[in-house]
Amino acid sequence: MMGIWFSTGETRMSLSPFFTLLTHEGLLAVRGSDAGKFLQGQLTCNINYLSDSHSSLGARCNVKGRMQSSFRIVSQGDGFLLAMDQQLLAGQLADLQKYAVFSKSRLSDESQAWVRIGLHQGEALLEQLGLLPGEQPGAVARQGERLAIRLDSTRCELWLPAGEQHAVLATLGEQLGEGSLQAWLLLQIRAGIGQVFAASRELFIPQMINLPAVDGVSFKKGCYTGQEIVARMQYLGKLKRRMYRLALRDAPLPAVACELFSPVHGSSVGEVVLAASVDGDTELLAVVQEDAVKDSRLHLGSLDGPDLHMLDLPYVVDADREIQR
Repeated sequence: MMGIWFSTGETRMSLSPFFTLLTHEGLLAVRGSDAGKFLQGQLTCNINYLSDSHSSLGARCNVKGRMQSSFRIVSQGDGFLLAMDQQLLAGQLADLQKYAVFSKSRLSDESQAWVRIGLHQGEALLEQLGLLPGEQPGAVARQGERLAIRLDSTRCELWLPAGEQHAVLATLGEQLGEGSLQAWLLLQIRAGIGQVFAASRELFIPQMINLPAVDGVSFKKGCYTGQEIVARMQYLGKLKRRMYRLALRDAPLPAVACELFSPVHGSSVGEVVLAASVDGDTELLAVVQEDAVKDSRLHLGSLDGPDLHMLDLPYVVDADREIQR
């Protein structure tokens, strides 16, 4: 077992209960009698583990094991919905359609058909709506076409058909109040959930963003695109770059894929995965070389850039546990 190294003495700003529209992501739909079989050969997660009461994180890789997209996938109707970065959706749709022609599957962009809402500390409201999911991450509750998905101990997502949004949003506004997308992303960072965006497409393999640690990779499912590289890294490789959580003070919000530097090396030692800032409290997830992490002198953008300070993640990386999934 390998633990995530972190600095002590962390303080964090607490966030009041809120909801926010998850407008940064879209929904790719894969439907039809062969939808599950088709996706099983494309994705890192195991489609057979999905059910009416359970969703999953996952990724789609190229043949070199580099992630082209990451997502949360949930079964719905006669297929599946994949929530991913809006800017990646069109490209992933076009690419997947090249392979879907050989199966009884149909793909489409259903982003406009649904409204997705993030809830922080909104369990009482979900219970009122009859949509309180179980306590395990990925748990799903359903009522008609409405879905509620548990992300972690304080966060859930509510997925609604677009025509039902106004009444539900009015209720949410009365009981929770609306927060910012930045606040939501800050909570995602604190949960240690990495994500692929357009700027980081094909930059990382799944282990670099700790995707196996959050049950986004199955090592028992068999072949999928990039599986050989991902499996070899898990069983035989020594990963030299992994995702960590860091704090940034008195600096502009860094962009996805912004480089990190350390005196340990003359070149870049990592890249930003995701960053968010609320009231001056800026945190980020970044993939960083292990020797630079141990040295601890990390800077954003250049060797003379702002200092970065390591924070904890809420899980450990345990390769033995991960290969059991």
